[in-house]
Amino acid sequence: MGERKEPQRLWEPEAEKRKTKRRRILVIGGGASGLVAAIAAARNGAKVTVLEKNTQVGKKLLATGNGKCNLTNRDQRLSHYHCGEPDFPGKAFEAFGYEETLAFFKELGIYPKDRNGYLYPYSQQAQAVADILRMEAEGQRVKLACNTEILGMEKRQGRFFVETPGWTYEGEALILACGSRASSFGSGDGYAYAGSFGHRICPVLPALVQLRGGKDWPRRLSGIRLDAVVSLYGDGRLLGRNTGEVQLTDYGLSGIPVFQVSGYASCALENGQRVEAQLAFLPEFSDSEKRDMLQSLVKHGGGKPLAACLAGLFPRKLIPVLLERAGMEKGLPARDMTKWQMEGLFKEISHFCVPVTGTSGFAQAQVCKGGVDVSQVEPGTMESRLVRRLYFAGELLDVDGDCGGYNLQWAWTSGYLAGQAAAGEVKPEGVETP
Repeated sequence: MGERKEPQRLWEPEAEKRKTKRRRILVIGGGASGLVAAIAAARNGAKVTVLEKNTQVGKKLLATGNGKCNLTNRDQRLSHYHCGEPDFPGKAFEAFGYEETLAFFKELGIYPKDRNGYLYPYSQQAQAVADILRMEAEGQRVKLACNTEILGMEKRQGRFFVETPGWTYEGEALILACGSRASSFGSGDGYAYAGSFGHRICPVLPALVQLRGGKDWPRRLSGIRLDAVVSLYGDGRLLGRNTGEVQLTDYGLSGIPVFQVSGYASCALENGQRVEAQLAFLPEFSDSEKRDMLQSLVKHGGGKPLAACLAGLFPRKLIPVLLERAGMEKGLPARDMTKWQMEGLFKEISHFCVPVTGTSGFAQAQVCKGGVDVSQVEPGTMESRLVRRLYFAGELLDVDGDCGGYNLQWAWTSGYLAGQAAAGEVKPEGVETP
């Protein structure tokens, strides 16, 4: 007898008939957050296409940490992050934070080097981080479409359509990770894209940027570097304070402590406030110790010019400016300094005032304040509360961090959450979730 055949089924459950398909996801922007979003989505079964306007992905990443790529920071206090809704970043970090970020990069072969809490790749090469993220994306079969200009985008019948000069891309989910207006190649196109879907955009202003001292700023101070406490005031009210090495330039102030308070300056200037930075030199010493130093100069300086007596404390180019502001000639003998002159010099040492008339603008800024209003975004998934399956990541959102790896930490967190959520469960063909 021949082999018995199973009778052919005349009916099959619908779930068995339908084939499984991979959800198609479009990521706009191939920077730090866009690459991580693409990797997370692809690892969760999605078919991902990244549309990048530049010639390569990860271009801005190459400049981070002076080319060394400050991946993150061990100090993850939420005070290092600034947002229209202060608890928004914290809720996101609960889902994917510092520890998850380290695990993600170690899995890729990027091990951290801890330098006083600032974490870099052990190779200390930003290029390596960009290359490894790109290779992982390619290994996950992510399509990287560089040199791609976007002409428009819309959502129709539950799908997103992104038009480019040569093709219209289609996807079930869309992740906007286009960056901000910061840097010389930041276009800010993402704000218009988000706005086209009905999202509010909080005012976008330069942050982590140099401050300009106005026409009366003494340009002869250019090139000086020294430690100071930088206190920023708007209409006489303290807005922010930071300590570290300050750079005096031909236009004003630079250096990390200046960058840390610059976002407050941008906002205050935008609101028409009178903005002033006060520098307190010799930050290691208390006010009483500084006064003791000046009294010692009078006591032991004798007939030596006061400028010569100050040479052990301050850079040579700064001394004449301090004395002029205090109303003294640089040739004044130390023993002739009066009590009132000493108090004036103390004031210049402890409250060196710099009227701030502006910043160096978006082209020189490392990040921006403002962006997509996070009240319209779910913090655990980065999904829009207005448009289903529309997600945001990175600098496009109204979240910015201090110098020290905080903005990259936000990029990793928001990108991973957006990519993971956008992929969701793999959907059977023919089924469209509302």
